[in-house]
Amino acid sequence: MAITQVNLRYWHGRRSGMNGNGVVVSRGIPFARARRFGIPERVPYAGPDSHRQPVAAPQLPGRLEPVMGAPVRLPQSEDCLELTVTAPAAAEPGGRPVMVWIHGGAYLAGSGAWNLYDAAQLVRETGIVVVSINYRLGVLGYLRLPGVSPGNLGLLDQIAALEWVRDHIGAFGGDPTRVTVAGQSAGAHSVVAMLGIESTRGLFGRAIVQSSPFGVGFQSPAKAQRAARTFLAALGADPRDASVADVLAAQAGAVKKLAGPGGLNSAPAFLPIAGVDPLPAQPHWRDAVVDRANELQVVIGATADEMGAFYGGPHPVFSRIRSVPGVGPRLVSSVQKLVGRKAFEDGATDFADLLAAHGADVYRYRVNTVHPDNPFGACHCLELPLLFGDASAWHDAAMLRPLTPAQVRARGVPTRNRWGAFVRSGEPGWSRHMPGSTVIHQFP
Repeated sequence: MAITQVNLRYWHGRRSGMNGNGVVVSRGIPFARARRFGIPERVPYAGPDSHRQPVAAPQLPGRLEPVMGAPVRLPQSEDCLELTVTAPAAAEPGGRPVMVWIHGGAYLAGSGAWNLYDAAQLVRETGIVVVSINYRLGVLGYLRLPGVSPGNLGLLDQIAALEWVRDHIGAFGGDPTRVTVAGQSAGAHSVVAMLGIESTRGLFGRAIVQSSPFGVGFQSPAKAQRAARTFLAALGADPRDASVADVLAAQAGAVKKLAGPGGLNSAPAFLPIAGVDPLPAQPHWRDAVVDRANELQVVIGATADEMGAFYGGPHPVFSRIRSVPGVGPRLVSSVQKLVGRKAFEDGATDFADLLAAHGADVYRYRVNTVHPDNPFGACHCLELPLLFGDASAWHDAAMLRPLTPAQVRARGVPTRNRWGAFVRSGEPGWSRHMPGSTVIHQFP
């Protein structure tokens, strides 16, 4: 049985692990419990008998599935605060550095237990321990509605998972004093938020920020209120009592309306809100980042054409523009590059400069296309198969064609090795970033 396959015999009454090819995978480990719109309450680790069948937070299919492929579907549950630990089979208690992975998905989709984030190959090649986590999504994680939901619950879930790692990862061979928090897209955005949250100090000392949408920023209280009103109008009921299906349907309606005509506003509608616990207001968050910078090592980067994933495939506006002979494809390409720079690259540069100027060890990178014939180019999410998944996980990924699984695996070796080196030592193997420098390490 492949490590990524689900076998229900493993979930009840025994450790959900595979001692094959030098890797042990433990799935479905609860780290917290929470009522709907409630603060997460930590759950102590009760040993292998507490493991269960993995689930995903309630969600609809992600908008980038036509580009990156669909995951193996998991059962969905509001009781979703669990994690997966992938460790070397030979790891001694407390001996290996740890990477905690926070998935992306526009704060609307994803799961740490997805087969797309299978970390077996990464662990096998690097010897680190990888923890991938779930957190509440969409309105169930980020609705700000006084008297109903305080907001930022998904962010509190992530911090609770990091606290669980601090307290329990030693039992899986991980060293709680050597933790790197890593994420991509919304997961990277969450990492950036946590760098300015005082309560996360001591939970990690290193961070990997992959394609954070810096241009989106954090939600303002006013915009959070507008998103809540739009959702309530679509739901037409009390969100505390509504069915999950009705909540998701109303959420989808609100997201569509807030995206505007043609869906041109692709920013998440429900995301961390500045000035709402635990995230400080923007000026105080920045001050906290500056104060903490000299304690940090940070890898930060993006793909070379982030918006290719959003505009390069079927799109209500850009597909029509692209069909115009001659000028259409060039115009779409120009818009992609402009929006990608504003949404991802400029903010990554500014944040790297800020951290480096205040004493952090910062390392910049860029992911380039993996094949010149692929129409999506170096699009959003392209680095994920260079880090995670087995031969079957990415077989439907349009962004990888015409590469074979073996070719994808080979192209990912440098990325996995560099990430592993950084998690182990705080140095990925290329020169540190200096404020104002335009030198960026290139992958793959």
